[in-house]
Amino acid sequence: MSLRLRPTTEKDLPFVVRIESEAAATRFVSSQTRGEHEDYLADSNVRHLIIENEEKPIGYVILLGLNDANENVEFRRVVIAEKGKGYGRQAVRLIKKIAFAELNAHRLWLDVKDFNTRARRLYETEGFVAEGVWRECEKNGDARESLVFMSILRSEFENE
Repeated sequence: MSLRLRPTTEKDLPFVVRIESEAAATRFVSSQTRGEHEDYLADSNVRHLIIENEEKPIGYVILLGLNDANENVEFRRVVIAEKGKGYGRQAVRLIKKIAFAELNAHRLWLDVKDFNTRARRLYETEGFVAEGVWRECEKNGDARESLVFMSILRSEFENE
């Protein structure tokens, strides 16, 4: 099982919106419109990528801050359609390689909902360090949700 990442095209957007909508039902991901994804595709500060397994799309990734003067790249989103197959771990490894080898990032960072323990464990085992929590910073219906901020530095990636 070998994954690859390729640039997202307009033709991919129905797939992206569909799997994002399905993921939003879990409360782990917030849903965006097709128009918002189209804006990402047109933005030179964003890398929107499709995750493929044998030419079949299985997910997508959004990286932001490609033009950041401080060389901080935000790992904004990863959504995998098929859970429990190791695709997430492989995708995170590919994302780290892109961030540090191709985009020349110094720091790759993300936020994850505090109750998403599966994702948090994955990020930790892939070298991300928790930096802090924004307590109850998002409103989801009547609920308040907290975000855990995590990052990995180039030096940590190079020493893996």
